[in-house]
Amino acid sequence: LILLLRGDIFKLSLFEGIMNRFSFFDRENTINELKSNEFDLLVVGGGITGAGIALDAASRGMTVALVEKNDFASGTSSKSTKLIHGGLRYLKQFDFWLVKEVGMERAIVHKLAPHLVVPEKMILPLVEGGTYGSWLTSVGLKVYDVLAAVEGEDKRKMLSQNEALKKEPLLPKNILKGAGYYAEYRTDDARLTLELIKTALDYDAKPINYAEVLEFLYEEKRIAGATVKDNLSNTIFNIKSKYVINATGPWVDSLRLKNQINTNKKLRLSKGVHLVVNYDKLPVKQSVYFDVPDGRMMFAIPRGKSTYFGTTDTNYQGNKNEVKTDLVDAMYLIAAVNNMFPDVLISIDDIKSSWAGLRPLIHEEGKPASELSRKDEIFVAKSELISIAGGKLTGYRKMAERIVDLVAKKHFRQFSKEFKKTQTEHIMLSGAKFEDFDDVKSYINLIYKRIFKDKFNEKDAQYLVYNYGKQTDIILKKYNELEKGTPQEKMIKAEVWYTIHYEMTCSLTDFFIRRTGRAYFNIESVYENLTLVLIEFAKHLSWKKEVLNRKKEELNKALELITTFN
Repeated sequence: LILLLRGDIFKLSLFEGIMNRFSFFDRENTINELKSNEFDLLVVGGGITGAGIALDAASRGMTVALVEKNDFASGTSSKSTKLIHGGLRYLKQFDFWLVKEVGMERAIVHKLAPHLVVPEKMILPLVEGGTYGSWLTSVGLKVYDVLAAVEGEDKRKMLSQNEALKKEPLLPKNILKGAGYYAEYRTDDARLTLELIKTALDYDAKPINYAEVLEFLYEEKRIAGATVKDNLSNTIFNIKSKYVINATGPWVDSLRLKNQINTNKKLRLSKGVHLVVNYDKLPVKQSVYFDVPDGRMMFAIPRGKSTYFGTTDTNYQGNKNEVKTDLVDAMYLIAAVNNMFPDVLISIDDIKSSWAGLRPLIHEEGKPASELSRKDEIFVAKSELISIAGGKLTGYRKMAERIVDLVAKKHFRQFSKEFKKTQTEHIMLSGAKFEDFDDVKSYINLIYKRIFKDKFNEKDAQYLVYNYGKQTDIILKKYNELEKGTPQEKMIKAEVWYTIHYEMTCSLTDFFIRRTGRAYFNIESVYENLTLVLIEFAKHLSWKKEVLNRKKEELNKALELITTFN
């Protein structure tokens, strides 16, 4: 027993050592490594696609660098519907290949990170005049189960009106005919992206945020790396690489222009908006996938103390760096929710926060944004710049596999170096040392027992585990070392310390939006803890007054985007 305990302590110590390479304070070392080595692959873009590519390539034996001009997951990959789902609506478009692939991927990604990809039952109400009839829904969900190889309790069930109302009493009794009931998974898209990048570190990938590509390097007209600016230190340096992947999502075409690419294959940006209310304002018992009167479909999803709903699907041609929630978008979503849940009566004043993100879809002439395929596509320029666009959050692993397969073949043809096949189906993500979801629930209970004496509740334990997984142990270790402050103050101090030292957090927006999700799902806690968190950042990062003021202004601007409507 003593030897086993010593082994566990050693593992935790080793684990902390690996994770600490992703510290804010390691940025200078990372930059030195980026500019002093030649890499097999430079990935531009730190969203879910770039993160997936970095892990896939590094785990096959490639040397990999990854740069992101803002924070990791700061674009589309923190602004999705936050579901790992199979895309039921693509059955209507007869896109069986996409449904099959992402349906199969749900179970794989859940296995790789059971604390981050959490089973979520979905109810699909069948209403008079709705998009789906009873027979079509039954057949469609059966096809969905077959394509996605769904087994056991997760297989679809068809519910009568009374059964549907027992599952969800808020549904409209006067027009409700029944419901489909099936399984999906919810996630935190930003944290999933981050854990992928942290896992890639175990295979010696070199990722860095706030590092922007200024221009490309060439050798005999072939791309050979990039000139990059670290936007925090204003340092400009070169990264040499045999291949470069453009995985910048909505910015794919902008980066291709730096490579002087002019092609008919272009992106069509679609804006998706989500709104958040307090849970007691829309207390759905589980996620609901429901009809909008104009024929589209929407989600309402409970999450902790909040419920969020969306999404819109409209063409977008505005500023990609500042995507706003329009009042028209908000009113459209509110009207749709009030139509499906007539006893709720949400108003614009009930909205606590929102987010608006862009989907980088492949342009198809004559099709509206809502009908464009979510398939990914790879473009290879004459200079050998490789770009990827389209796709879905759920399919990130297969997208990465396809593009790294391509790089591996090119690498072998040009440099005679062979790499392994993809390994990622078996690589547990950072913090995900769980047997299964039951093990996650047991760990939540264990964490609750450790913190309930300080007046934390079960939802607080769930928040920690669903965010950090087994890395919660490191946060609680720091929490127990802190002496000053209330338990709640000490916990958020421990989170700040952890994300700076283990997750390359560089700003208040990194912390409140992408590391913790507080700005979206518990915005009151942002305002309550802002001064405390400012002091902690200033202490850890040695911010002088002018830097502190600038970072506070950045956060205020981000919060304004989240809480106000155009």
